[in-house]
This record gives sequence, C-alpha cells and structure tokens, in this order.
Amino acid sequence: MTGGQPSHEAGAAEQSAPAISLSGVNVTFGSGSRAVEAVGNVDLDIAQGEFVSLIGHSGCGKSTLLRVIADILQPTRGRAEILGKTPDVARQERIFSMVFQQSVLMPWATVMENVCMPFKIGGKRATKPSEAMDPMEALRLVELDGFADARPSNLSGGMRQRVAIARALVTRPRILLMDEPFGALDELVRDTLNVELLRIWKQSGMTIIFVTHSLQEAVFLSQRVVVLSRRPSRVGGILDVDLPDERTLELKDDARLGAQVARLRGLLDAG
Repeated sequence: MTGGQPSHEAGAAEQSAPAISLSGVNVTFGSGSRAVEAVGNVDLDIAQGEFVSLIGHSGCGKSTLLRVIADILQPTRGRAEILGKTPDVARQERIFSMVFQQSVLMPWATVMENVCMPFKIGGKRATKPSEAMDPMEALRLVELDGFADARPSNLSGGMRQRVAIARALVTRPRILLMDEPFGALDELVRDTLNVELLRIWKQSGMTIIFVTHSLQEAVFLSQRVVVLSRRPSRVGGILDVDLPDERTLELKDDARLGAQVARLRGLLDAG
C-alpha cells in the first residue's frame, strides 16, 4: 500500500457517504423526574446535493435536531455523521455553515466586514483563501454587491438575511443548515428570498437542510420534506415533492403546489 492510498480511499468514502446520516439520535434535557425527551430515536439519511426541509408542530424538536447536526448540541444517544465524519470534525473542516432566524450581524461592521467575519474567528482553518469564495462573489450571489460598504442599520430585514447567507457561503460549505431563516420576514420578502435560495442552491450544488413552520415554503423549496412527530420527535413521514425542477413565484398559486401542501398537511396531522 502506497502512502497516497489512505487519503484516496478516504476521499472516495466521503464522496459516496450521505451528506447527513442520523442513527437513533435521541436528545433528552435534564435528568430524573425533570428529564424532558425532546428528540426520540431519529433515523434519517440525506443525500449529497439534496434540498430537504424539516417541519413539525411547535416544540417538536426541529431546531434541536439541526443543532445536533451542527455540533451545537450533543445527542444523549445515537450518532450523527456529516459526510461520514463526526459533527465536530465536520465543523472544524468547515464542511457546513449555519444560518439562523436572526441575521446576527455586527452593527459596527460594514456588509463586507460582516461577510468576512468567518476568516477572523475561524482560527487556522480560516487562513486558507484558496479554499474560500471571494467575498464579493458571495455578495453577488445574494445580489448585494452594491452594498459592500453599508452598515446593517441601513439595510432592510430581508437584506440583512441576505448578508447572513453570504457570510455562510463565503467558506464554500458543502452543506448549509438553515433554522427558520425567513420566519421573521414579511410574506413578500420571504417569497423573494425563497426564489433566491433556490437559485443559489442550484448554482452551488450544496446540500441544504431547512427548518420551517410553513408547509407551503417547505413544499416550494424542497425535494423532500421530513415530517417530525410531536415531542419526543421521530420521523413521522416523508413527502417526496412532485413539482417541476424550475420553480418560480407563480408556482405558489398553482394547484399542483396546493395538492402537495394538502398531502403534507395530512402527514403532519397524522403525527
């Protein structure tokens, strides 16, 4: 065996591995009589390049599950893997980025400085510009290249979320985790960002896992929608979305999308 074979084999294994693999994942907060089981034995594989949404009733554990994937929370039992690696290794290698409901921008920094923030706080891993996206390219992707010198206070809520997405994209993650990123926005802005997100997903080839409360948003964006049951959450059903690959805003008024939303509501009600 030559010295190059192990890394080649590791690379081949990573290429064939699911983007996300959850095996018997359980999350319990507290102990004894105060224990609360938030997530109970979730098994789920998400393929590389997929767009998958997670939906469920409020408090069912959608965000908790996403935080297990993101190495923010440790499962009580079970295992999470990202491209065949543990979440902590995947985080250190910047395989994934996360976008939260609030944009969490630095108010004193310009848009460009906010986008470049991962390079300042990421340690040694952040010092390899060859592996990163040009920050202006990231801003172009979210159509904010004309606002590089603006401050967050001069931007609308939708624009601030675009900056947060650009900041997540600048490290060229292979997986993007999104925790209700458009939940606080009005419907018109949300619709626009839905279309923009699909465009970015197609251009980048990333895997996206998207948490939302909106059934219509989940169907419009996704290839598959995973329905989580009431707490402790388990996979209660999966909807394979049967819609055209090219999705415009007009589709939101289309009967085909309405039919898919009705199917999804049935899965949710059954859980």
